[in-house]
Amino acid sequence: MVARRLVPDRNDATPLYIQVANGIREIIRDGSLDVGGALPSERTLSELTGASRVTIRKAIHQLAEEGLLLRRHGSGTYVAPRIEQHSGDLTSFSADAATRGEAPGSIWIVKALSAPTEEGAAILAAAPTTLVARLGRVRLADGQPLAIEHAVVPAELLPGLDQIQDSLYAALAMKGNRPFRGEQRLRASTATSVEAGLLSMQEGGEILRIERRTFLEDGRPVELTRSAYRGDRYTFVTELRELRPGGGLARRPPQT
Repeated sequence: MVARRLVPDRNDATPLYIQVANGIREIIRDGSLDVGGALPSERTLSELTGASRVTIRKAIHQLAEEGLLLRRHGSGTYVAPRIEQHSGDLTSFSADAATRGEAPGSIWIVKALSAPTEEGAAILAAAPTTLVARLGRVRLADGQPLAIEHAVVPAELLPGLDQIQDSLYAALAMKGNRPFRGEQRLRASTATSVEAGLLSMQEGGEILRIERRTFLEDGRPVELTRSAYRGDRYTFVTELRELRPGGGLARRPPQT
């Protein structure tokens, strides 16, 4: 069954390497290829599909560019691991990437000051004349694009725009305004053509849309961030705890 899905349709006008890449992508997504597992060799894939090794090589290159496959020199090609993001943790993208041993990075789309929109002013409890920082960027881990972020933050909580580097929370901390608590909402969606281009993925591919709002300890709003994360790379995990009689949460057991 797996081999059959990899065989390109010679009557289809779609280039053969894209058909092969689509077939490999499908069997990765349905679990037929284990995360972290080795991809069959070019020779094996050529025999399975009837496509040339040049075609196979182009298909693998396409999927490596998308971040679905990882090439290890002298070892082979592997299915890229999914990233488990614990949704109860109020951490930044940069801190999460560093914890995984990856180098965080950004490609800036916009970094500017402006008046807030009516919606932004209401969410941030800001006057219409208040300046806000608009921060839009593609977030990278080890050079791979994983998410698109658009953040709006009251400008007075931040240092100068030129001091905002990879971590927004580090910049907020410079003025003692690191968020104390937050809430976020997730929903499944599909990538637009612009998002697909920025994230090196297929248009219509899986996207996790996340809206995050954070607050200072005194309750003042700090941030409104709307992000689009690659659904083929991220799994968001939430810890569930038993309710005690009376409706309270059971105390979390000590970590060992």
